[in-house]
Amino acid sequence: MEQKQKNYRIVFIMAALVVPAVVMLLVYLPKNHEGEIAGWIYTLPLINTLINATTAVLLIAGVFFVKSGRVSLHKKTMISAFILGICFLTFYILYHANVPSTKFGGDGSIRNVYFFFLITHILMAFALAPLVLFTVYYAAFQKLEKHKKIVKFTFPVWLYVSVTGVIVYLMISPYYTH
Repeated sequence: MEQKQKNYRIVFIMAALVVPAVVMLLVYLPKNHEGEIAGWIYTLPLINTLINATTAVLLIAGVFFVKSGRVSLHKKTMISAFILGICFLTFYILYHANVPSTKFGGDGSIRNVYFFFLITHILMAFALAPLVLFTVYYAAFQKLEKHKKIVKFTFPVWLYVSVTGVIVYLMISPYYTH
């Protein structure tokens, strides 16, 4: 079993390093617009916003369940949040690999608010991938003391990223063109 844990640990470390790098590349690489972009691609930011909102609810429910001793429900809500995170990441990459970034059109102090949320959201999202992966790893292999320690960081970061994802979408969505 120890070798299996080491193998999974290596996979989780590689994913924690590769995922943010791939996301960054896809967001900043030039887009080829010779062909027409499928219309459904433009629904992905809204779908991701709904995923973020649902994830925030699941995270809060998961904390409630574990604190009230309902470990089975805690596991189910956290697995659901993790699966939604994978869906979010897939849709995010798909969208940003095909659609140029949208410029925020607001002026004045609202622009500063938007960029505060956007920048903190992005920075925390990059930290989130390894946090979530190791939180899941420790839970899966019953390393509960390590799981409890890392969750103290993972939960607030994940909740912040989920909530600010909704805020950023609501602020930028009036400027989407397609």
